[in-house]
Amino acid sequence: MSGTEAVGVDAGPNARSAPAAGTRETPQLPARETWAALYRHFRPHRATVALGALLALIGTATGLAQPLAAKALVDRLGDDGSITGVLLLLTGLVVFGTAVQAVGSYLLERTAESVVLAARRTLIGRLLRLRLPEVERTQPGDLMSRVTSDTTLLRAVTTQSIVSAATGSLAFLATITLMGLLDPVLLGVTLGVIVVIGAAVALVMPRISRAAKRSQEAVGHISAVLERAFGAFRTVKASGAEDRETAVVETAARDAWRHGVAAAKWQTVAGASVGLAVQVSFLAVLGVGGARVASGAISVSTLVAFLLFLFYLIDPVSSLVGAVTQYQVGTAAVARIVEAERLETETLDVATRETGTPAPESGASASRKPASVVFDDVTFRYRDDLPYVHRGVSFEVPGPGMTAFVGPSGAGKTTVFGLVERFYEPAGGRILLDGRDIRELPLAELRASIGYVEQDSPVLAGTLRENLVFAAPGASDDEIHEVLVRARLDGLVERLPDGLDTLVGHRGSKLSGGERQRVAIARALLRRPRLLLLDEATSQLDAVNELALRDVVAEVAREVTVLVVAHRLSTVTLADRIVVMDAGRVRAVGTHEELVAGDALYGELAATQFLAAAR
Repeated sequence: MSGTEAVGVDAGPNARSAPAAGTRETPQLPARETWAALYRHFRPHRATVALGALLALIGTATGLAQPLAAKALVDRLGDDGSITGVLLLLTGLVVFGTAVQAVGSYLLERTAESVVLAARRTLIGRLLRLRLPEVERTQPGDLMSRVTSDTTLLRAVTTQSIVSAATGSLAFLATITLMGLLDPVLLGVTLGVIVVIGAAVALVMPRISRAAKRSQEAVGHISAVLERAFGAFRTVKASGAEDRETAVVETAARDAWRHGVAAAKWQTVAGASVGLAVQVSFLAVLGVGGARVASGAISVSTLVAFLLFLFYLIDPVSSLVGAVTQYQVGTAAVARIVEAERLETETLDVATRETGTPAPESGASASRKPASVVFDDVTFRYRDDLPYVHRGVSFEVPGPGMTAFVGPSGAGKTTVFGLVERFYEPAGGRILLDGRDIRELPLAELRASIGYVEQDSPVLAGTLRENLVFAAPGASDDEIHEVLVRARLDGLVERLPDGLDTLVGHRGSKLSGGERQRVAIARALLRRPRLLLLDEATSQLDAVNELALRDVVAEVAREVTVLVVAHRLSTVTLADRIVVMDAGRVRAVGTHEELVAGDALYGELAATQFLAAAR
């Protein structure tokens, strides 16, 4: 086996519990929970929404007055009276009603945007505090779609839908009342038609809800597959997989289109039913009303006013149907948002929650004393249905100094770091930092003591400076320059066109693998940690830079406790102690010389490394 295989990298949770290809199906929320979730978003803006609704009602009232004014106009024409005053009244009602409704509409639209902003801020704050196992069980692209597209749908259902339902109901009742006062017989004809068609619309609404829910899930799947492709863009191109990945995305887009078309179809049926109800009602009223005018039961002006009310009825009925439709669409988005809000998050202290930065250090952390680490019979597995990764791991690491972890791939080495950082919680046993169980330490205090360099040394989109100070935003220019020199990045900065302010590209795509590793190491050193975790931190460095950084790590280890997972023998032999892991257990602890002589597995791994070096 090769050197990399001999002292391999722990596969970690991604290899053991990769997410499914599709997104999880979101369960439908009960109506009571849906309304509670909607009210939670609506409550901070209820005063503004009430004002917008009041203005909408005033506009509706002016509209209701117009048919009565038209009746008066017809009566004046029949009596040869002056119509100037009535025309001015009609004009005033139209202008005033339009202006009031425009102001009310603006208030509601503005409030709707505020609802979306608040929902996104809350959701983003929770998603960035999710426990790592939750993120590994959920497609990142699907989570992103909940922040973007699902919250957009929340806008309509929390303001427009509520106000439209309220104003539409009141306008409908007021219009029906006035129509009844004009002629109860014609009102009965109208209601008969509306009830029949309304029953048909009620049957359509559940279909809209189901189609909208599937459409939103399909949109989430599009985000998930795109995120997968862009996350490994070079691999996609190098593998000639553009067409295959395009087909996957197109399949997801086609699913979203199909469900979206289904939702649009049923929404169209609901909307067309409103127009059909009014048109059929108009024909029925025209026939019956004409007969009643001919018999002298009602006047022509009454029939004209009733017909105007009938056409005016289109707006409140459309508002009611639209509100119910928006609610059906919105409930799917609300269910997905609520599901995301229920994902388990980490508990941070008050200072971190309010400012977004770690709380000031105290006690041992403030002194920068090198940390000691103890694993006491630790057991752990990534999921209940997976085998144990750690099966009673025990070791002690006093500070300062360097401790190396070696062993075959899958032995549980990288998992040690994940448990120390409390990305995961052990199933059994204890992990002690300076003699204290890490579960008793506030997360911000714990992580403020640790510098962590991951296997793949992630670099974020932005400038080089932003990446360096990511874990230490208050670092001075002198401190930055010092770590640049120690990490052998000063020459790179001098070559870059904008120095530290040069953009490094998506995931550091403008940097080489070795440069990204050095940035990650510099970022960790700038944090001035008490405990430094290095997971294959020099695997992509050339021999010159590796030697230089080994010297830096050895120097740091005089003042800081350093834990390192490494497959290169040159790094391992520098360690003060070596922990040999195999099949989730610690099989030996000692120096290089002691382990070569006393542990067969380590001797085999070391020999393999020598052979690899010779080649």
